[in-house]
Amino acid sequence: MESSFDAAFQLTCGKQPLLISLPHDGTEIPPAIAARMQPWASAVADTDWHVGRFYQPLAQALGASLIRPRWSRYVIDLNRPADGKPLYPGRTETGLLPLVGFDGRALYLEGQQPDEAEQQGRVEAYWRPYHQALAAELTRLRQFHDRVLLWEGHSIRSVCPMFFEGTLSDFNLGTADGASASGQLLAKLCAELDQQDGYRWVANGRFKGGYITRQYGQPETGIHAVQMEMTQACYMDERPPFPWDAERAAPAQQVVAKLLEVALGWISESAG
Repeated sequence: MESSFDAAFQLTCGKQPLLISLPHDGTEIPPAIAARMQPWASAVADTDWHVGRFYQPLAQALGASLIRPRWSRYVIDLNRPADGKPLYPGRTETGLLPLVGFDGRALYLEGQQPDEAEQQGRVEAYWRPYHQALAAELTRLRQFHDRVLLWEGHSIRSVCPMFFEGTLSDFNLGTADGASASGQLLAKLCAELDQQDGYRWVANGRFKGGYITRQYGQPETGIHAVQMEMTQACYMDERPPFPWDAERAAPAQQVVAKLLEVALGWISESAG
């Protein structure tokens, strides 16, 4: 497997028909932007903590491609459309250039919020390179495979009142209500989750898939996209400083590894 590095992302290219995308894995904020933010924002609390550490060994074992950003979602949210249109009209969300954190507190100092010109600049500097690389890698994989799976790896704390009531299911699969991936593939993933009893799960519930799942998941062209939103309690301590918990992570990684194997099996069976 070959890895390439860019100022905005890291891409490891595999040979299997699988690309794992981790758009909220980044933790860095450029100094010029950080200087305009509230001091507490530097902790980037709303990161999809440790998803790179969670998925990297799975990608390596499977021979899958993996793309990870350098920059925090506080800089720009890679899982939102570049024009800033809402993903869930009528619902609370933080947007392309978040102005508040998941707790509702303002991220920027008074009068320091980015304007429209800055938004466009960040799209060009941080958003577009990631999406160009993601699209190019999907195109490369399609040259060798009839079908390719884009697996969107996400995580969130299990209780987040700003977005939902109560406690989230541990595993939340999303296929944009069936638009981004084959119903057969989703059925196989659900059947696999049914066979385990350690985690609660749901398909196309609160998390149906963000911009990347919806934009790139085009089953008619051979590209299927599935979003997996895990609760962070599955593999880490959700309290600051958000440490990784290897004992918790191991069984969760086993479940997700099996899901990826099932997906690759379906791709192999349905190809041709």
